[in-house]
Amino acid sequence: MWLKPDENLLKNAFKLWVTEEDNEYFVLQRRRGYGEGGGGLTGLLVGTLDTVLDSTSKVAPYRILHHTPDSQVYWSIACGVTKEEITEHWEWLQQNIMRTLSVFDSSEDITSFVQGKIRGLIAEEGKASLVLEEDPEKFREALFKFEKWFELPPQEKLVTYYSCSYWRGKVPCQGWLYLSTNFLCFYSYLLGSELKLIISWDEVWRLEKTTNVILTESIHVQAHGENHYFSMLLHLNETFVIMEQLANYSIKRLFDKEDFQREPALSDPLKITKRGLEAHAKSEQFRIFFRLPKEENLLEVHESFLWVPFSHFNTLGKICLSENYLCFASQDGSQCHTIIPMREVINVEKSDPSSRALTVCMRGKRALRFSEVRDYQRLANSLRSRCGISASPQHSASSEVIRGECQSLINHFDDNPEDVTLMVGQKDSSKAVSTEALMMVFHPQDVENLDPKMLKEKMKEQSWNIHFSEYGRGTSMFFTRKTRDLIVRGVPEALRGELWMLFSGAVNDMATHPGYYTDLVEQSLGTSTLATDEIERDLHRSLPEHPAFQSDTGISALRRVLTAYAYRNPKIGYCQAMNILTSVLLLYAKEEEAFWLLVAICERMLPDYFNRRIIGALVDQAVFEDLIRENLPQLVEHMTDLCFFSSVSLSWFLTLFISVLPIESAVNVVDCFFYDGIKAILQLGLAVLDYNMEALISCHDDAEAVTILNKFFDSVTNKDSPLPPTVQQASVGSNDKASHVSVDISELIREAYEKYGHIRSEEVETSRKRNKLHVIQTLEDTTKQNVIRVVTQEVRFGASQLDEIYNLFKRQHFLCCYWRIQSPALLHHDPSLAYLDQYQLGFQQFSVLFSLLEPWAFCSPKSTLSLWVFRLIDENQDGLVNFKEFCYALDTLYGASFTNKLKFLFKLHLPPAFDLPEDGVIRKTPERGRGKVDLQAYLKQWQNEILKKEETIKDLPRINQSQFIHFSKTLYNIFHGDPEEEPLYRAVAHVTSLLLRMEEVGRRLQEPSSPPTSTNSQEAETDWSFSFEQVLASLLNEPTIVNFFERPVDLQTKLGQARVAQLKLKGNK
Repeated sequence: MWLKPDENLLKNAFKLWVTEEDNEYFVLQRRRGYGEGGGGLTGLLVGTLDTVLDSTSKVAPYRILHHTPDSQVYWSIACGVTKEEITEHWEWLQQNIMRTLSVFDSSEDITSFVQGKIRGLIAEEGKASLVLEEDPEKFREALFKFEKWFELPPQEKLVTYYSCSYWRGKVPCQGWLYLSTNFLCFYSYLLGSELKLIISWDEVWRLEKTTNVILTESIHVQAHGENHYFSMLLHLNETFVIMEQLANYSIKRLFDKEDFQREPALSDPLKITKRGLEAHAKSEQFRIFFRLPKEENLLEVHESFLWVPFSHFNTLGKICLSENYLCFASQDGSQCHTIIPMREVINVEKSDPSSRALTVCMRGKRALRFSEVRDYQRLANSLRSRCGISASPQHSASSEVIRGECQSLINHFDDNPEDVTLMVGQKDSSKAVSTEALMMVFHPQDVENLDPKMLKEKMKEQSWNIHFSEYGRGTSMFFTRKTRDLIVRGVPEALRGELWMLFSGAVNDMATHPGYYTDLVEQSLGTSTLATDEIERDLHRSLPEHPAFQSDTGISALRRVLTAYAYRNPKIGYCQAMNILTSVLLLYAKEEEAFWLLVAICERMLPDYFNRRIIGALVDQAVFEDLIRENLPQLVEHMTDLCFFSSVSLSWFLTLFISVLPIESAVNVVDCFFYDGIKAILQLGLAVLDYNMEALISCHDDAEAVTILNKFFDSVTNKDSPLPPTVQQASVGSNDKASHVSVDISELIREAYEKYGHIRSEEVETSRKRNKLHVIQTLEDTTKQNVIRVVTQEVRFGASQLDEIYNLFKRQHFLCCYWRIQSPALLHHDPSLAYLDQYQLGFQQFSVLFSLLEPWAFCSPKSTLSLWVFRLIDENQDGLVNFKEFCYALDTLYGASFTNKLKFLFKLHLPPAFDLPEDGVIRKTPERGRGKVDLQAYLKQWQNEILKKEETIKDLPRINQSQFIHFSKTLYNIFHGDPEEEPLYRAVAHVTSLLLRMEEVGRRLQEPSSPPTSTNSQEAETDWSFSFEQVLASLLNEPTIVNFFERPVDLQTKLGQARVAQLKLKGNK
């Protein structure tokens, strides 16, 4: 490897380096302790120095120095791991540089020329791969060490590296931590003790920051049941964030492909960089906080002050700019933030250069004034550019009119900063939708009704109108603590749909996709899939007690929304609980609004909730358990196993308490959810458990605890609800109400915010990331245990051996996915299928793994024999082999009797394994995904397996001449390299000649008395075959062959060798 020229005083290195070759301008040296005569105390000390010191030239065992005769300064210009590598560099210098140097007169010119040439070579090498790295030269040196120490495939992309200590027991080992796209690696070498650690990210169960008495602060990684601790990191938080990003990246790409496909920035594993991961993490936090679409990325961040009219002062915060939104969030604890869609901006003016101020003018006579923006000129240009791009034709007007309107607004704003009305404006009511919210249709408000509940409802509306007049209304409204206080007290029925759209961000989705929902409804009309069948089944189970869903109006609207969403997102399709959520959305929002609210819930606010494995809900249950441990220690002391709360709370998360609370109370919970996200549900769950603490502690079993919680939910009421009794849900346990004091939902929510409002959304998101790894790995482990339980009944391997084979099988599936953007193998993993079919191998993957594990090393990865084995065990001929089929082949070769082993080899040379064309490996494309599972085919396959009879040797067809020749070659391949190779070869030759003589004798006995014609004679000479019984009988007479096949082979040794070699094979593509 060429190095950036660096000064080196040779006299200080005489004790560490030995000169191998030299000439007038260059010296080739070898590191002491390497090569001939290496080892001993010198080798130990040198190796330790090489690991601790941060310089590639000090680590590599070979190097080349440049010098001139009249100078004492040497320059390191190249290094190498092997003698061959450094010799190649040396020869290049001899051929390309030495002749040129004789032209120069001065030493300075020679050195300058050599340095320029070497820098040019380095620049050419790193032009493509290192251009995105922060420090290409240092990164290049780290990459050299990474490749040298871990010998991973060259495609593996190093992301970053850190110096740290790894704790082996209670002893810290100082070394280097390397984080690559697919692996976490650590290397340490101290006084002869070498430590290498390679963990693939898809095997990580836990990743968290920890502290204890010994380790002040460290990073804990759990994988393969082992705990690893890394400490003494200079930038521990930065390191942890990168590790977290890489682990989640791997999980998304390999296990959670539906979500990963929506993130094109991370699609190419060969282009992942530290800078890219950091930018992705910031964009993700930005989108979550401001509830923006997934297409938005954080482009610019500027510190500034924003004039807030309701407080009459400038508040410090950050301006966050994405492709289509300008957002501001305060940093002074006022919890104030606002979102401005670029489509609403009509102009940007630099109103006061001295204070570096900008005024953003919006439609509806609204304006925001930002001051003390450091790079305000750049921000103004960026905003103008983006607003010009995103401006829609219907809002275009002459520039003079717009500028005049904005200038008058700015002047008025400067003269009257207290004039709030100019800052906030009124609600934009330009959008018209063809349908109404179902609540307005089935329960229109009576304006003349003056009962106490309606009066209180009017007071709530008045409070919100006052809030709108102060803080704005619509997309650019200010969100503050006061907004949350109003939410906690309850949202008026008339404003619920509007506020849900605003708080969820669905209002922006709908505004940027006009006509999208109507088109979806038309396209999905009349489609018939598994999702539509499930939707039809659940339509009449959705709030059946509500009048809106006892009529065709409500049922039809529900059908259209659910079907349209299933058509939009076939990866999710339809899941139970979506019907309940959508029913409530339709009560308070128009049909198109309900659709976009459902999109916001399923794709942003509750990610991964609505799929077959409900991973998102399981993750939030794990977060809930952590919060119970932190906030309800008394309950934890009494109920050490918190799995009960996970099972009982599943419906709370999936339906946002709608399934357990009366509808008039549940909508208050939904209000809080749209404002605060899952944090509101977690807080309320803690409040429910806290309220019932004494009863839960005194209960004796889970059933009693469930009864206590059910009675509590039945007693929850909404005393302020203006809905008539016909709309409100009757409590299930109304007969027991006397024994249970009623609880008002507003009081319960207020108590949840008072006691548990300290829980921050950022903490919840961090906990989600931490627990997601454990949840997915637990599901994967459950899949593995189920597969092993099924396969154990079919093979002779023990459970521990099957466990190791499964890990190798699964890793082989992932290996070809590590370095490709769209690997075909990713299509072979479908968690919605039966356990055995979730992981399957194509031929290329199978051949590599089988060559590592088969007992006699007779199958090379690309041999025809591997193809025959693959075809033989691929019973359903779908071009894929599952774990059971793979284990059947290994079990036969390792543990079967001599007869069965021979029968397996014999069948390799019969159709369908033998005579299919080699390009026909995958004969049909297996159908994958929801809605494509043929249940009838599964049942038929299951029935055939039950009725399948044991195959006998008499059932096997005869083997013809060509097949027998290949069979003999296979035996020669199996015996090649064995200590008794010659006797085995002779035995095969003896059996072959014996069988041919037997066939000749049999043919003569069958010949008719009359002499055959020449044509018939030619056919007779070529048309001969053997039965399996003949082959078996002949081979049984050869003890050498029988002993070879009955000799036990140590599977455990093979498994150990396979674990080491699996990553290094070239066939993993």
